[in-house]
Amino acid sequence: MKEKLYEGKAKIIYSYDDKHYIQYFKDDATAFDATKKGTIVNKGIVNNKVSSLLFALIEHEGIPTHFVKLLSEREMLVKKVEIIPLEVTMRNIAAGGISKSLGIKEGTPLDIPVLEFHYKNDSLHDPLINNYHIFALHLASGEEVKIITEYSFRINKILQDFFKKAGITLVDFKLEFGRNEGKIILADEISPDTCRLWDINTGEKLDKDRFRRDLGKIEDAYQEVLKRLNDLESRSN
Repeated sequence: MKEKLYEGKAKIIYSYDDKHYIQYFKDDATAFDATKKGTIVNKGIVNNKVSSLLFALIEHEGIPTHFVKLLSEREMLVKKVEIIPLEVTMRNIAAGGISKSLGIKEGTPLDIPVLEFHYKNDSLHDPLINNYHIFALHLASGEEVKIITEYSFRINKILQDFFKKAGITLVDFKLEFGRNEGKIILADEISPDTCRLWDINTGEKLDKDRFRRDLGKIEDAYQEVLKRLNDLESRSN
């Protein structure tokens, strides 16, 4: 382990070399702007492995990511990235924020996938913004927003199809992008922390909502996602 560069709510970033970082996944869990805190046992291990698998899938489909390789149960080697302070949310079914803000009943399928931009700023509670805010705040250029938008819709289709094969409905998920050597690439993580995942037959929640809503069996849900994706990957190979 080298110098700690940054510690967030779910991950720690360490230095590695001139072109790479080590991303370490923690078991800490937070919700509602970190007003709710706890621990999900082995969450970091699950999120690291799920993210690695999904990043490799997305990279294989031609979308560049920061993922290089899995280093250990909790660590992955990633490319150095200047994170763009935008959170991209892709929604296929109404849940969470869109249900609260627009009064759409949770579980309602959306006629088309909905993309949302949020300004990544904890002190402001990650407000919903549009392209004009992005340009006014100099968060990203028009060309960068165009690439991020294109990548996000492509990733949504890739992940929807993949999760469906594992018997999971991809309800919505969050993405983050950054700049690496002049290119926009996918960064951060894709895991049960950042996705809403429901069992395709029963609708059972297999994601962080089990922690948010005190539904219990949180660790079991995370492990179930990893197991299904591993099984699917094994069948594919």
